[in-house]
Amino acid sequence: MNDYPTDSEDDVNTAGWDAIEAALAPLYGDQKPQHMGTLIGYRLGGPDPLDGISAYYRAHPVPHWHYVTYGFSELYDKEEEDEEVSGYGFELTFRLRAAEGATEAPRWVFSLLQNLARYVFNTGNVFRPGEWMTANGPIALDTATRICSMAMANDPELPAIETPNGRLEFIQVVGLTQEEEYAAKQWSPQYLLDTFLPHMPLWITDLERGSLLDVPSLAAEVEAGLKRDGSGCGALYTDVLDVVQQKRLLRATLTEITFGARQVDELRALLPLRIPFERPFVLAGRDWHLQFEPGEACSVTVDNDSVTITMTPACSQEFASILRPQEGRYQLDHLPTVSWIVQKTSLRDPDGNVVSTAG
Repeated sequence: MNDYPTDSEDDVNTAGWDAIEAALAPLYGDQKPQHMGTLIGYRLGGPDPLDGISAYYRAHPVPHWHYVTYGFSELYDKEEEDEEVSGYGFELTFRLRAAEGATEAPRWVFSLLQNLARYVFNTGNVFRPGEWMTANGPIALDTATRICSMAMANDPELPAIETPNGRLEFIQVVGLTQEEEYAAKQWSPQYLLDTFLPHMPLWITDLERGSLLDVPSLAAEVEAGLKRDGSGCGALYTDVLDVVQQKRLLRATLTEITFGARQVDELRALLPLRIPFERPFVLAGRDWHLQFEPGEACSVTVDNDSVTITMTPACSQEFASILRPQEGRYQLDHLPTVSWIVQKTSLRDPDGNVVSTAG
């Protein structure tokens, strides 16, 4: 592992870096963390966007490694125009339960955090507390872990700080199982994590654990929360979304909406938890934008590349009861001018190989 950057004869300004270390000092004192730095900077053609990642060892509340990134914020001189925010406005943290007797922080977490940084640097999409992201497989490659998704939350021990380059917050990446990811999407990632916290101290990721939803009391809390709060998930993104309008003799135009089988179960679960609570929902594709709106009557409006589906609570319930994640054409009594076409969809690994098919 590489050392930290140090002031040299070039007199490098490390004010942003120093502010992060100062925030960690009350937790770790003089402990020297295990640090993975970069030899060639990203702007100079290096492969890693982050300048470094530190891993601190903690014995309580359970032995774990606490990883902290350096590089989403401005570590050196101020370059961005926004004086109030440092860089992207955050650094990521991750807590991993330590194996008994372990003396080295697992390397795969360094790779995971760099991969998350590549996503941000390449797309400009930033992470925010209360969001989730799938890993499309085990969070640690080549392991049998059930942890295959991530939720974002404010690190419970690191409040936001003001640095010479602006404000930043510490956003913790928390590992979830597939069942927990589904519950987070239905309800709210933050509500789910708050419910888990007494059973998941400091939101430490444990690769060996099963789903916390297998605990009857926790499953009951989540179910009660869904009925009470509805869903906090307001949008889904899909590669499969198409809209065609068919004119019909002496009848209203038929709007055919095509999406993938993989999205059906999500829509069936989410629409009845959004529309009756007077909350809209968006299904966004590459070419089309499908907006579900609560209303007193059911209707469909097509405008350029946007479709607005107005639904009553009864219509959202009918959608959930009629549609299935199977290839075919489906029709709702409440929306007779809309035909829902479900296509088979495939999930592929990073090499393009099909790993599963829905529909």
